[in-house]
Amino acid sequence: MSAALVMTSCKSQESAYRAAYEKAKAQEATQVATTPVNVPQTTTTVTAPVQEAPVTTATETVTVQTPANVADAEVRTIKGGYSVVDGTAVKTYGVVVGSFSLQANAQNLYNTLKSQGYQPTVVKTNETISGITGWYRVVAASYDDKAQAVQTRDQLRSTYNGAWLLYSK
Repeated sequence: MSAALVMTSCKSQESAYRAAYEKAKAQEATQVATTPVNVPQTTTTVTAPVQEAPVTTATETVTVQTPANVADAEVRTIKGGYSVVDGTAVKTYGVVVGSFSLQANAQNLYNTLKSQGYQPTVVKTNETISGITGWYRVVAASYDDKAQAVQTRDQLRSTYNGAWLLYSK
């Protein structure tokens, strides 16, 4: 009899537990249904296909400096001279856009300028600056006319801030 009593008492506790569980599940389902869902905002980037436009040629007006300004343009010489490492001989006025102690660095700039349509030259000097002898100078372009050299120097200064004129005669 005691066994029957134990069995029936477990059964009622089990059904009470099940009823509480079912009630909690029902409340949870109602709460989920009535709770607003916060969906994170997403931004979608749409990339339009690239369309090639016809190439048009514009006429550019170039103002050349007056002879007085050209005459005042500072030029430098290389003490001790130099020798051409790569490129053609430097004419009377060269536009120097880089100075390097390592030839590989000068060669990289030379290649960049060449790919941009310039006719650069790398020269090696015999100068000693900051304890280093034998600097490599990169000349972007050279001219016999100072006005052309000044104009090119001014154009290159937007990219090569320290561009300067080398006088070679």
